[in-house]
Amino acid sequence: MTDTTSNQMWGGRFAAGPDAIMEAINASIGFDKRLAAQDIAGSRAHAAMLAATGIISDRDAEAMREGLLTVLSEIEEGRFTFSPALEDIHMNVEARLKDLVGEAAGRLHTARSRNDQVATDFRLWVRDQLDAVEAGLETLVRACLVQAEAGADWVMPGFTHLQVAQPVTWGHHMMAYVEMFGRDLGRVRDARVRMNECPLGAAALAGTSFPIDREMTARELGFDRPCANSLDAVSDRDFALEFLGLASICAMHLSRLAEELVIWSSAQFRFVALSDRFSTGSSIMPQKRNPDAAELIRAKIGRIFGANVALMTVMKGLPLAYSKDMQEDKEQVFDAADNLLLALAAMEGMVRDMEANREALAAAAGHGFSTATDLADWLVRALDMPFREAHHVTGSLVALAERKGCDLPDLTLAEMQAVHADIRADVFDVLGVENSVASRRSYGGTAPDQVRSQIARWKEKLS
Repeated sequence: MTDTTSNQMWGGRFAAGPDAIMEAINASIGFDKRLAAQDIAGSRAHAAMLAATGIISDRDAEAMREGLLTVLSEIEEGRFTFSPALEDIHMNVEARLKDLVGEAAGRLHTARSRNDQVATDFRLWVRDQLDAVEAGLETLVRACLVQAEAGADWVMPGFTHLQVAQPVTWGHHMMAYVEMFGRDLGRVRDARVRMNECPLGAAALAGTSFPIDREMTARELGFDRPCANSLDAVSDRDFALEFLGLASICAMHLSRLAEELVIWSSAQFRFVALSDRFSTGSSIMPQKRNPDAAELIRAKIGRIFGANVALMTVMKGLPLAYSKDMQEDKEQVFDAADNLLLALAAMEGMVRDMEANREALAAAAGHGFSTATDLADWLVRALDMPFREAHHVTGSLVALAERKGCDLPDLTLAEMQAVHADIRADVFDVLGVENSVASRRSYGGTAPDQVRSQIARWKEKLS
């Protein structure tokens, strides 16, 4: 392809080419070449519209459109030489198109600017990432549903402050993440609807005097409509910020689950075993099985949060319309998207492969006085005791069990009656963890029938 020593796009306004330092700080081709497919799609749609409105000839438009497909093939096959002297993906593509089709290529930029061109390319790219994130989230949710269904009635301890709180089921715990990732899905879908407007035709900032058909280019590129204000169209990066925002929330959810997998797979917990595919060994300690994939997912959130803050900082002080600062909008988004998609894939693999240890879960569920709340509730129901008094009596029984080195169900009836004389033998019916979880039948509760109901609801939503 043609290479140049001076940047010819500036035309007669500048007598000399850019200094090497200026070229280095100004060029974006090192990263915006990732927009090649979107840039070529936008240019092909623009060429078709220019011909349909009579602005250029059908012959020139067809030459451009075919030439652009050739450029795309060269890029995809690794045969394209990118030139930093041409600054960005737009000028690199246009220069190569001129090599292929001659002077007709110079008509392609009629009625558009790099400002609306890059805004369109970037929207198309972010839209593709939203679609990929949606698919990744759906796959992860399905993996969580499989785990939840398998253990809908497996008891385990529920925690607050990482202290044993009340018994729950494995299925209920996994369904909590289904709800989290389900909200992420909702944000992805909402963002896609909101961002699906086409900037192409806004030109530099004020629109164009050519009789273009913006509805046509919007349709060709799969947008719902053109952007309604040309100033906003070229200066808006809300779609990228919204992507980074939802990516940050999703990464935070992934990090929370990753943290639990790190804890659960430890020798102290033994709640789950991660597969060899998502674990590593130690270079010195042969017994080690490290949850490195979970730890790396947990760390990814720093990069994604950082990208969000970086782009917010770039955009916060910019007057309308376009400023060169906005060249710094892409690298953060590229990195965040790459890492979010990788984290989603790794988490789906871990969840799909992991094996929950039902015996260890059940054993842990019975420790730590996890049925103390069930005892207090029984005192309220059976003895008509005010809850605050029931809380006090239960606390006294817990203290007695701690002194004896046993759990609540191990106390004798006589020992319980020494604390409160009205306690009856049927109190033991509520002290088992199985009875505890079965009793939590309120909507959204941990009772196995409620868990299975929520699993069915989500299967229907996904279908």
